[in-house]
Amino acid sequence: MPTNIGEGGIDVGGIARIGAADVERLAQHKLKTGDIVFSRRGDVTKNALVRDFESGWLCGTGCLKVRLGRCSIASPSFVSYFLRQPEVKDWLIRHAVGATMPNLNTGILSAVPLRLPPLAVQLEIVEMLGALDERIALLRSTNATLEAIAQALFKSWFVDFDPVRTKLEGRAPEGMDETTATLFPDRLDVGDEGERPAGWSRRPIQDVVSAVYDGPHATPAEADSGPIFLGIKNLTGTGLDLDEIRHISESDWPQWTRRVTPRADDIVFSYEATLGFFALIPPDLRCCLGRRLALIRPHAVDGAAHFWFHQFTAAPFQRWLEKHTIHGATVNRIALKEFPSYPVLAPPIPLQLAFDDAVRPLWARIHKNSAQAKTLAAVRDTLLPRLISGQVRLPDAATTLNEAIA
Repeated sequence: MPTNIGEGGIDVGGIARIGAADVERLAQHKLKTGDIVFSRRGDVTKNALVRDFESGWLCGTGCLKVRLGRCSIASPSFVSYFLRQPEVKDWLIRHAVGATMPNLNTGILSAVPLRLPPLAVQLEIVEMLGALDERIALLRSTNATLEAIAQALFKSWFVDFDPVRTKLEGRAPEGMDETTATLFPDRLDVGDEGERPAGWSRRPIQDVVSAVYDGPHATPAEADSGPIFLGIKNLTGTGLDLDEIRHISESDWPQWTRRVTPRADDIVFSYEATLGFFALIPPDLRCCLGRRLALIRPHAVDGAAHFWFHQFTAAPFQRWLEKHTIHGATVNRIALKEFPSYPVLAPPIPLQLAFDDAVRPLWARIHKNSAQAKTLAAVRDTLLPRLISGQVRLPDAATTLNEAIA
């Protein structure tokens, strides 16, 4: 599906599955290793190179595939990189059909002009850029593992109440020191909303954080550089994707941060369209809120930002959002004015801080890895057109590559 086309590869998150009978019926749409897949409409500039383990998957109706076949002058990997150059992306947009939404067809893709250096040079370029992509993929995979660890800990402590249940059985909770274990009660109370550890309460969001801010309801002029204007497209669900960003000018910065200037450990979220998406603002990110985005600011003292972030992304609060979603004709939304009154689980502050202390190092690594991945992607995107045009010699590129990965 088009939503599974990443920048250079297939994103398997949320990928559709079909039955065996349909696979045979749609056999002519099977992908092969080295195929290059595009979206038919929308963002037509991205392409995904099919890898060995993806061979046999099906090309959805919203996608187009390029197959080089038995070609002795072109490497599929090189062609995939070539098609990701800014000038080629501009070419695709200019030649796409459709007044409101760009559309591709096989004729347009067949007409893309290619510049092919000798095959040996293509393979050297692919090896260099592939090393950067592998490093980026490793950093992102590591981040997914680190986040899963933090999510699992929150679920154990504050959704399943494992430490409380363990103490109910007369045993000491595992995986924590004695000081932390004493913060959990040894009794569960049962009320209208189900079980809850004794002494814990449910309180409105506005009572447990410093403030909730709405973003601007307009979009500033785009600039070539400057602070980042966050948009819904930058939210992934539990994080920020800053591969494609919009800048605003320094002169516009005061106006677009008049309500609030996001800072590290603030929690940004969407209240229209992509509901339930939350992200922690990482250190050193100079940004402002875009349309349909809002921000939660934890208390400056004992704010436990990571605790609240994980509560907002955990299943109980996500179910609450689904229950209070306003379904519209074009987009769904939640009433932002009511958001501060939504109830959240509020264990004692020392326990919130104990969780925050446990996962903060994980998130520090996640933020560091994300920053490094962004730097490596910038190096790759800078080298790509220069290598292909011959502006940068391969030995010089190798030096740049080694410095970036080191």
